[in-house]
Amino acid sequence: MPTPFPFTAGQVLTAAQLNAITTLPINDQTASYTLVVGDVGKRVIMNNASANTVTVNNSIFAAGDTIFIANKGAGTSTITAGAGVTINTAGSLALAQYGGGTLVALSASTFTFFTAPKSTLAVDFLLVGGGAAGGSFVAAGGGAGGGGGGGGYVTGSGIIGKTTYTVKVGAGGSQVVGQSGRNGTASAFLNTANGGGGGGYQGQRGQVGGSGGGGGGGSSSGGTSVSGEGNNGGTGGTTSGGGGGGNTAVGSNGSSGTGGAGGAGTTSSTYDGVSRNYSAGGGGGGSTAGGAAGGASAGAGSKTSPGAGAANQGGGGGGGEDTGANGGSGRVIIRYLTADAAGLTISATGTYSTGTTGSYTYYDFTATGTLVVA
Repeated sequence: MPTPFPFTAGQVLTAAQLNAITTLPINDQTASYTLVVGDVGKRVIMNNASANTVTVNNSIFAAGDTIFIANKGAGTSTITAGAGVTINTAGSLALAQYGGGTLVALSASTFTFFTAPKSTLAVDFLLVGGGAAGGSFVAAGGGAGGGGGGGGYVTGSGIIGKTTYTVKVGAGGSQVVGQSGRNGTASAFLNTANGGGGGGYQGQRGQVGGSGGGGGGGSSSGGTSVSGEGNNGGTGGTTSGGGGGGNTAVGSNGSSGTGGAGGAGTTSSTYDGVSRNYSAGGGGGGSTAGGAAGGASAGAGSKTSPGAGAANQGGGGGGGEDTGANGGSGRVIIRYLTADAAGLTISATGTYSTGTTGSYTYYDFTATGTLVVA
């Protein structure tokens, strides 16, 4: 039943109407809105996919007037003081989706906004799995291993609550003389980015991973990638390895004694404001020459001295004739809108850095640790 509020002089209420008094009327708004005196005692519900404002003007309300304000839209609703108005709060005046609170007038120009207790936080994350090592030949002369695949590259978002979350940073794969390179290990937070697939040794295909490892010499096929995380490794040549797969491109095939180039990675500065190359494939080794790395995160292939993947960038190591090179370790970056965290305490353990970029706060993990929300 609709509430009988506001009441009129001499009005007689039924029992049902008295019970309905606790049901506040709703004023739905789909665009920026300025409060009016008729909103007193109501719920103003904002519903807009874009950022919007709720403006409070001077000399409209009297001391004791209250209005409940909530946001059910995806766009942030910001309670904004008009000319001559002061709004105080222990929380935030920027309401994320499903946020809300009560606006109380202390005078015609001074208000307090009491926010509902904060218990959840929307976050974005970047997960980079550990890059794989490049493969090698069983003995010097006559063959070479494939380049290591880049670690899986995964982005996403989620809602976290008041608890402790494990943040796992994957390790780079290690090279073993005369064998296929070892896979990198997975990074994880709310989701998983797999480690890259190891480069195959002479006569062996590349390993499966976030991005697949390059096949070893002897025309061995490249390893396959995990769907949505990277690309396949290249096929080896007669005495050369294929390039490891990268996040944005497949590894190139080896050609005779020249290793294939690693697949390209991804360069991003979105999450912490620092531009880095991630998850590129390592170049294949060759009995004559190695293949180029797929990006700054990975190592080039070589006949004798392949390059290693860069630490915390998830690149694959280069393949070689008598030795491969290690893959680079992974990384996890978590960010959230700074204003959305009002009322929460965020901390972390492990090896990490934290800071702000634009309207976001980030935590950048370079080793396994925890994110604590309280």
